[in-house]
Amino acid sequence: MIIRSAEFITSAVKPDQYPPESLPEIAFAGRSNAGKSSLINALVNRKNLAKTSSTPGKTRLINFFSINKAVYFVDLPGYGYAKVSQSEKRYWKPMVESYLSSRKTLRGVVIISDIRRVPGAEEIELMGWLANLHIPAIIISSKADKLSNNEQFRQRRAVSRTLSTEPEELILFSAKTRQGMDKVWEKIEAALL
Repeated sequence: MIIRSAEFITSAVKPDQYPPESLPEIAFAGRSNAGKSSLINALVNRKNLAKTSSTPGKTRLINFFSINKAVYFVDLPGYGYAKVSQSEKRYWKPMVESYLSSRKTLRGVVIISDIRRVPGAEEIELMGWLANLHIPAIIISSKADKLSNNEQFRQRRAVSRTLSTEPEELILFSAKTRQGMDKVWEKIEAALL
């Protein structure tokens, strides 16, 4: 996809703050610090469209970005470890579940996990949730540049076993080297059809 425009639209915590359901949406979900914002920035070839941080938990709201005025990319708050209060963490899950279950224009969810770790209960639960809602999942293992080719191969098999998917379904991605960028776009474009 040729990116002609990419702009931040709004941040939201509840459905009445979401933009109108006028465009298809692709959401980005994953653990805190897995690389959601970095992936969005790489896909649209911008450095700071989605805010990135080395501190887990930077994204605390549901952030909507208009891409080419044709699709919304939706950056969801990360789950798992984050330097925020327990009460704020408890608020995130219902906020994300409300978004996932209520958006009629949601076409797919990109699930991002750091390739250096095997997905945990949160990713497995999210995959089950999406399957029950009939929302396609696009599975990405980010930060692939941190591992050698042999380590990538081994980790890809471990991740796909944990998530009960075929290894070929898992896209290895690096924002630094752009590895996997074309495959991510292929999957997103297929979900938007």
